[in-house]
Amino acid sequence: MEPDLSASITMHPHPFLHRTDSPARSPARSSTPRSPTHHTTHHTTSQAAIATRSLDGPSSPRESGNATSTGVEALDDEARGERPVSRYPSAAATDVESQTGNRRYSANDPYNLTSAFKTPAQLDEIKANTSRKRDNVAQGPTPVAGIKSRFRAKKIHTFYQSQNETIERLLKTVEEHRDDARQEAGEDHLRHQIAVYGSFCANVLLSVLQLYGAISSGSLSLFTTCADSVFDPLSNLTLILTYRAVKKVDPSRFPSGKARLENVGNITFCFLMIAVSLILIAFSCQDIANRFGTGAVVKDFHLPAVIAVSVAFCTKLALFFYCWGLKDKYSQIDILWQDHRNDLFINGFGVLTSVGGAKLAWWLDPMGAIILSVLITCIWLRTAFKEFLLLVGVVASVEIQQLITYVCVTHSPAIQGIDTVRVYHSGPRLIAEIDVVMDPNASLRDTHDVAEELQFKLEDLPDVERAYVHVDYETTHKPEHAIKKEL
Repeated sequence: MEPDLSASITMHPHPFLHRTDSPARSPARSSTPRSPTHHTTHHTTSQAAIATRSLDGPSSPRESGNATSTGVEALDDEARGERPVSRYPSAAATDVESQTGNRRYSANDPYNLTSAFKTPAQLDEIKANTSRKRDNVAQGPTPVAGIKSRFRAKKIHTFYQSQNETIERLLKTVEEHRDDARQEAGEDHLRHQIAVYGSFCANVLLSVLQLYGAISSGSLSLFTTCADSVFDPLSNLTLILTYRAVKKVDPSRFPSGKARLENVGNITFCFLMIAVSLILIAFSCQDIANRFGTGAVVKDFHLPAVIAVSVAFCTKLALFFYCWGLKDKYSQIDILWQDHRNDLFINGFGVLTSVGGAKLAWWLDPMGAIILSVLITCIWLRTAFKEFLLLVGVVASVEIQQLITYVCVTHSPAIQGIDTVRVYHSGPRLIAEIDVVMDPNASLRDTHDVAEELQFKLEDLPDVERAYVHVDYETTHKPEHAIKKEL
């Protein structure tokens, strides 16, 4: 399972777009048509080829077994190339609008992946069938069986939805993936900019407001919330500075670019925030040690400081609800929404412990500061760990490996198979290493042109920084690149 990298600052939103449009590629020296159905995949280091093969239905040209699906069957040989129909057709089967299948991909589907695509009507039938089975089980002697049946029905429905998304993703061309990435940045651009710029400006103003509240009250809990608030805009500033440094690169000095500088800056920032939290923990422990046994009951109450932090809490709450409507559409807004959610807890808990230290018991304030500092330290340690994974070169997601494998195997009829697919992070971007199998009697010009065109196609995919395509003529050899465990 690939690691969850959503906590890394590299994925966080900022007022400036990181990725620029890739330069136009010069056409390859030879034009190669789309692949036919005779391609095969050999041993592959990623799980992508295995996952791609799992999508093939009984009508796939790569399977010759007699097994059939209980939910979907092809009508006959003539209709086998068309959309499959359910064994028990429903009234919605004649509804043209409900059949939102992948007919537009039929010309670019050599492995007949669309045969496994489930229409909304078929998904409803699957859900209805599982519901009837669940009702029959629920009438049994134990309610536990009914709960298990509901969980199984949900997993089945989620599986088919995920399979539909995988099929659509694989059958899209590279140009469509690139256009979708640009369209994602263009749709709701104004709301996206308001969320990013509004959050950035709000963080700057709220950091000043909370700094006043912490200094005027002397509350350690408010100092902790202030430190978290001050470092929020500094996080965006770090991204801005590293982004500008990445754009201004000397290729003779940095041949592979300076994209990883972003991760280095983020890791430095994480440990700076952890250091501040540890200092606040030390001050809180010192305050507890100094006040213990003195007979002190409560600390001084400072109303303007509480009002300042309460204003910050309300502002974060408004930004939290504003980003709610965009978090499922933009991954950056989703990260921003999570940041606002965390700030809500930190500010709310900080106000409670600060007021509790002034009204109930003095030790509530430093104890709240310790709890918040430990929480912030854990959050930033987790973020630093994710950044380290990106910097070291963690494997890409299974979805990316599936897509790159399918692009390679359908690139050209001259490619007889895929030997190896490796996709891994190099900082915030991806490196792809592909070994393709071609005819040993093919000329050097032909093999070079096919490999070069495949390289250009892979590097046109979003987030792929560089692709290395190696041509081989067989797959029985040992791996060319062994992992060095010793220096």
